[in-house]
Amino acid sequence: MKIDKLTREAFAAFGDVISPEGAHHFSINNGTTERYHDLAEIDVAESHGKPMVSIFRGQPRQLPFEVTTMERHPLGSQAFIPLSRNPYLIVVSPRGEFQAQELRAFLANPGQGVNYRKGVWHHALIALNEMSDFIVVDRGGAGSNCEETQLTHAETISEEDVAAAGLSLAVEDN
Repeated sequence: MKIDKLTREAFAAFGDVISPEGAHHFSINNGTTERYHDLAEIDVAESHGKPMVSIFRGQPRQLPFEVTTMERHPLGSQAFIPLSRNPYLIVVSPRGEFQAQELRAFLANPGQGVNYRKGVWHHALIALNEMSDFIVVDRGGAGSNCEETQLTHAETISEEDVAAAGLSLAVEDN
């Protein structure tokens, strides 16, 4: 499966990239802090939802990896902000009726988070290299907010796909 570098422009149809790179920013706290402002549109209010902050601890997935199931959250957005310095994979498809031919894969660099827009199809967390923690901001409240679909034919992501995109699975040193 072709993998793209995660950029604001490439990911815009699916949500927001949460990263200081290219973000609006300004100095605060008497010049001791740089604020990277309004990085994601958190959309959780439908049906009296409320914002919820969790930590997801993702088991590392091995490549080649088969994409067989996708999910979406029809009542709210879902943001993933990595706490580790590992890259991770993102697989998405546009809102609406699921279309397997519209699948896109991205490799998130260490430090890049994503916010999936309400209703965007995405794969569950695909951590790489080692156990990885993520702060997740999503919707809490009444109503069914997770739908899943099975792919008729699995899509495979391999190390060769990563290399073909000129990307790296290396862990960033702290």
